[in-house]
Amino acid sequence: MFAIVKIAGQQFKVQQGQNLYVPHIEGKAGDTVEFSEVLLADNGDALTTGSDVKIKVKAEIVGEVKGDKVIAFKMKRRKGFRKKHGHRTVFTQIKVTDIA
Repeated sequence: MFAIVKIAGQQFKVQQGQNLYVPHIEGKAGDTVEFSEVLLADNGDALTTGSDVKIKVKAEIVGEVKGDKVIAFKMKRRKGFRKKHGHRTVFTQIKVTDIA
């Protein structure tokens, strides 16, 4: 059984017991989160989509991880203008515990 869930504006295909890295979710390690915005669900023989889906996905927060550093460099030639800015996006690692 799998489901496609919308988490923080992005769609993820999830299965029970799967670990995922999703955009930052509020909470601490060990907290349980529930995602009710399920777009598609496959139960082996039946495929349900849209407003017919009455399934919720429960997951446990494992921890937080920082992504790779992204550099934004701006320069205007012959003007002496240079600007360098970098950031690392924070991701939350979750483990899907239940699809029901």
